[in-house]
Amino acid sequence: MIRLVARVWRSLGGRLQWRLVWLRHATFMVGVTGVVRDDEGRVLLLKHRLWPEGRQWGFPTGYAKRGETFEGTVEREVLEETGLTVKVGRLVRLKSGFRLRLEVAYEAVLTGGTLEIDPWEILEAKWCPPDRLPEGTQPSHQRLLQECSHL
Repeated sequence: MIRLVARVWRSLGGRLQWRLVWLRHATFMVGVTGVVRDDEGRVLLLKHRLWPEGRQWGFPTGYAKRGETFEGTVEREVLEETGLTVKVGRLVRLKSGFRLRLEVAYEAVLTGGTLEIDPWEILEAKWCPPDRLPEGTQPSHQRLLQECSHL
């Protein structure tokens, strides 16, 4: 029986195999964050309109789109939210355990653009020294910055 199942599986071909595996396993949303620094070492903090009151400050963040690399998500989100361009660097966090959500964070450096916030998502943006984050910065983003500093 096992040999028959193996033979049938191999005969399906990669595309159909992947579709069956996808249907069988959990599908996750992927939240991607960029810890963006400028040439002075300051980090980009955004006051997010839709985040909980009192915890609205955090790094550029968004969900990966189907077929998009996580590095591409950082580049897109920063550009959409701020008008700035970045070069994505190393992966600094990969964390699961949020039911059907995976969290990914990368370091990034500013490469250009003009700061213009997207008023639908962002209330305010500012460059902050890592040791002077605004009050109301997401605790998880404070921890993320500490992790980046230790790597």
